[in-house]
Amino acid sequence: MKVRLLTVGNKMPSWIQSGFDEYYKRIQPMLSTEIIELAAAKRAKNPSEANLAQYREQEGQSILAAHNSAGREQLWVLDVKGKMLSTENLAEKLAEAMQQGNDIALVIGGADGVSKEVLDNADMKWSLSALTLPHPLVRVVLMEQLYRAMSINNNHPYHRGN
Repeated sequence: MKVRLLTVGNKMPSWIQSGFDEYYKRIQPMLSTEIIELAAAKRAKNPSEANLAQYREQEGQSILAAHNSAGREQLWVLDVKGKMLSTENLAEKLAEAMQQGNDIALVIGGADGVSKEVLDNADMKWSLSALTLPHPLVRVVLMEQLYRAMSINNNHPYHRGN
């Protein structure tokens, strides 16, 4: 199984990149992961709601173009309105995808969210938190949670939850 992170934006601050790289390195023996950075839409200084919809649409087209919909790749989209999962639930979802032989494309949308088309194509809509998190930080939190879930599935002592 392979997980590809389809993420809008690049040029992360060094502290974000450092945190991401740490968990990316740790997870590789347990789960093959790859990050695909997609260009963010060019934004106006004071965008209107119509502009925001255009940005989501443009970025959504890039996300769907990067998704391997012809293969066995599930599309999991991070969305504020998505289902919240415990780490143990995430471990179960990953184990289930592995047993079914599915890969996963995990989407971190742009600053203005993801398009309706991306949400309509999602196999799972997942919310990391009820908190609003900056998109760069989501990369680190996501990689840590993937690593923690895989440590549960591999009986690694990293996770010490209940």
